[in-house]
Amino acid sequence: MNITIKTKNIELTLQLENFINKKIGGLKKFLGVFQKHGAPVTNGRDLFDIFVEVERETKHHKKGDIFKSEAKIYLPGRNLFAKTHGEDLMKIINELSKELEREIRKYKTKVIEFPRRQAKKFQQR
Repeated sequence: MNITIKTKNIELTLQLENFINKKIGGLKKFLGVFQKHGAPVTNGRDLFDIFVEVERETKHHKKGDIFKSEAKIYLPGRNLFAKTHGEDLMKIINELSKELEREIRKYKTKVIEFPRRQAKKFQQR
C-alpha cells in the first residue's frame, strides 16, 4: 500500500505526514479482502495506491472552512474518492479516513459479500 501525500499552501511537516500515514494507513485492514479478488487495477497502478491531497484553500482567511482534504484509492475494478472540508486540519484528516472506511465497506459489500450471500441462498434451495 503506497500513500502519496500532496500539500498546497501548507508545509508538509513530519508530524503531519506521520498523522496522515497513521490514519490512512489504518485502512489497510479493510483492504486485505481485495488481495485475492481477481479484478484488474486500472491505469497500471499498484494495488491499493492511495493519493491524499491536503490544502489550505485561502491564505488570508483565518476562520471558517479553510482546510480541504481529498483522497483517492485505486481498488480492483473501482476507484474510491472522499473529500472533506473543515476548520481544523487534524479533524478533517480523521473525517477523511472515516469517509474512506465507509466507502470501502460499501464497495466490499457490493462486490464480495453480496455474491457470497446469494451463493449461500442458492445452495440452501
